[in-house]
Amino acid sequence: MKKFYSLVLTAMIAVGAFAQTTINGVVTDDSGEALVGVNVIIKNTYNGTITNADGSYSITSKEETPTLVFSYVGYKTNEAKAENSSLDMKLQTVAVLTDEVIVSAIKAGNKAPIAYTNITKAELQERPAADDIPYMLSLTPSAVATSETGIGVGYTALRIRGTDPTRINVTVNGIPLNDPESQGVFWVNMPDFTSSVDEVQLQRGVGTSTNGAAAFGASINFQTTSINDQASARVESTVGSFNTFVNSVNASTGLLNDKFAFDVRYSKLNSDGYIDYAFSDHQSLYVSGSMLTKNGLLKANIIHGDQRTGISWWGVPQEKLFKPEWEGDDWKPERTYNPAGEYTDEFGETQYYEGQTDNYKQTHYQLFYSHAVNKQLNVNGAVHYTKGEGYYEQYKEDEEFVEYGFDPIMIGDETINETDLIRQKWLDNDFYGFTASANYNGGNVSSSFGIGWNRYEGDHFGEIIWSRYAGTSEKGYQWYDNVGEKSDYNAFAKLNYRPSTSFNTFIDLQLRQIKYTMSGTDDDLAPLVQSHNFSFFNPKLGVSYDIDKKQQAYLSVGVSNREPTRTNFKDAKGDAANYPKAEQLIDFEAGYNYRSSNLSASVNFFYMLYNDQLVPTGEKNNVGADIMTNVEDSYRSGVELVWGARLTKGFNWDGNLSLSANKINNYTEYADLYGADWSYIGQKETYLGTSDIAYSPNVIGSSILSYAFNSNFKLSVISKYVGEQFFDNTSSQDRMMDAYFVNNVKVDINLFPQFAKRIGLQLMVNNVFDVEYENNAYGGNYYQRDADGIDTEYTWAYYYPQAGTHFMTKLVMEF
Repeated sequence: MKKFYSLVLTAMIAVGAFAQTTINGVVTDDSGEALVGVNVIIKNTYNGTITNADGSYSITSKEETPTLVFSYVGYKTNEAKAENSSLDMKLQTVAVLTDEVIVSAIKAGNKAPIAYTNITKAELQERPAADDIPYMLSLTPSAVATSETGIGVGYTALRIRGTDPTRINVTVNGIPLNDPESQGVFWVNMPDFTSSVDEVQLQRGVGTSTNGAAAFGASINFQTTSINDQASARVESTVGSFNTFVNSVNASTGLLNDKFAFDVRYSKLNSDGYIDYAFSDHQSLYVSGSMLTKNGLLKANIIHGDQRTGISWWGVPQEKLFKPEWEGDDWKPERTYNPAGEYTDEFGETQYYEGQTDNYKQTHYQLFYSHAVNKQLNVNGAVHYTKGEGYYEQYKEDEEFVEYGFDPIMIGDETINETDLIRQKWLDNDFYGFTASANYNGGNVSSSFGIGWNRYEGDHFGEIIWSRYAGTSEKGYQWYDNVGEKSDYNAFAKLNYRPSTSFNTFIDLQLRQIKYTMSGTDDDLAPLVQSHNFSFFNPKLGVSYDIDKKQQAYLSVGVSNREPTRTNFKDAKGDAANYPKAEQLIDFEAGYNYRSSNLSASVNFFYMLYNDQLVPTGEKNNVGADIMTNVEDSYRSGVELVWGARLTKGFNWDGNLSLSANKINNYTEYADLYGADWSYIGQKETYLGTSDIAYSPNVIGSSILSYAFNSNFKLSVISKYVGEQFFDNTSSQDRMMDAYFVNNVKVDINLFPQFAKRIGLQLMVNNVFDVEYENNAYGGNYYQRDADGIDTEYTWAYYYPQAGTHFMTKLVMEF
């Protein structure tokens, strides 16, 4: 590995001798706030860039003293000659409102005393188009992305500080995206969504108040395409390993008559995946229209996703990856094995059911209106509606009739109690609501007020579309049907007070009320009738201090409360004594930021104290179902280091490192216990004391080493390290994923011909050292007691292997 990096550095230095003039700078508004996404181009050329999350930019020119043009909707276009390698720019406001006001009530400002990361459109566009959103965000601090298909396409997920996806609040333009029942986000339903995103803000910890699900460890807000003053078009095509193809077309009218703007994008994604039968067949559409007036902004969005994906969520059983004791020398691992859809035909041959798929369509409708009362005050309102409908289809062997409400059938003198069948589990849901906010900026006092109401109605039902022995049932027979209904109301108030130019105080108060009901019959034919109500108060307090123009320190504490999910309640099976309780998180954050022209660095300390955190224990309730149990005392504590450095002209190093401890205090394990003849005895209870929280690596790190030889050529080495992690809460080495260190190499080539703004070619080599690793797993344990009363522990586990060395090539044409 050292030889590889030495070779890369040598190549960089050798070619760097031909590097051209590089200009760096920061763009701010007339109040000194950094502007993100400002267009910066060299005059009379198509050579350009946009400002990053901190307002900074870097551009390379063939001229020694080029003239730079700075443009941004809502601000006066300005230009200046770069007499040296540094050129800062301040833009003056000409329009009162921009798209930024839509999300300003829930977004953290640059004085916010919390840990957050802003990711710009330019940074997203540098990532491979085939990557799902979790992989786009995987290089942010404390983030770990997982993939069921093995290549970051299809079913993917993101954990932040070990926090699972159901505890991460996600909004799009301030509209909740989390599924209200599971509280998770299914990124597979939004293919290539980032092609229509202008900026992402990821807040770690409790963060600031937002709409929708609880921010129980992190929150992510997406701001979609903003109004551009110039018309543009973008055509993008990606080809890669495992028959991966992504094609998209994006067009924008720019601002027409200083009033109207329209954007449209269509994307198509196909991939076979690394894992067998883990294919993806996805398409998406984004349409947006805006009307800008002197004091108002009206905007409408339609976001549509349509996916058909091969089921691979079971993972690969451990005996297919790691040699069992009973196997001989001819045993070989089967890293791409997929048990989903596997069955035995009437001739005893193993077959695979090709219809073993997940199928879902989802369309989001969003309408926004913002009005500037004056330069200090603006008000915003939004209404939204999301329609989702789909099913997953399975071939099931030897299913008992009684489990589907069938009577046994007679064939001659033989009673048939079991059958092979194909079933579909459907979800037909509607999600709608409104949000409203007001933002005031009065100099040393700024405040935001917001309210939101959302309603979810989900119909869950199952149909049998084929059965080997049908009896009296008909095709399309429904064996269960239940409805989940959830209403969520929230209101928040935020106040920033600056008693001096250096000192800022922050207070944020939120009230959430939830009502959730379930009615009908569950898929095991048991009645599903429950009703739950919650009221939460979530306060946050913080201070920040500007030591000087380059340094800032901050301190904050925040509280978040979270209701259990649909699955948590279902697992209790109507046993009210075992209904899970709401969880509470008290989050302490303290940090320091440093920023200069060549270096930005930050350190953030966190201590996240949980009360009644829900964790799986293996314990059974009185009807024999697994339940989640609230553990009284658990915590996460750690430090996050983030840096970005210009080592030499054109040579940058961006990275982060997270070190943490994630513990449950006074943990007791419950596991099934069997006798010598494998007859069930009951639960074995073992007190473990302090144990590690599952899926929480103690070490997570990311690095991007990049060298821009000139405006046409850039080479990057992208590295990700994730330490070992357990996949249950027992801290057992038998149920632990090994650490992994994966490196990718990326080459970006840009041309600026007369007929186009830019032609870009990206070459990506993923997992360049062909590391064999798994980034996700699940499993558990059980015991067998022999005749002498000695208990032997056994582990069962399923893993998600990732692809070895593979390639992606992306071609972009911008007009």
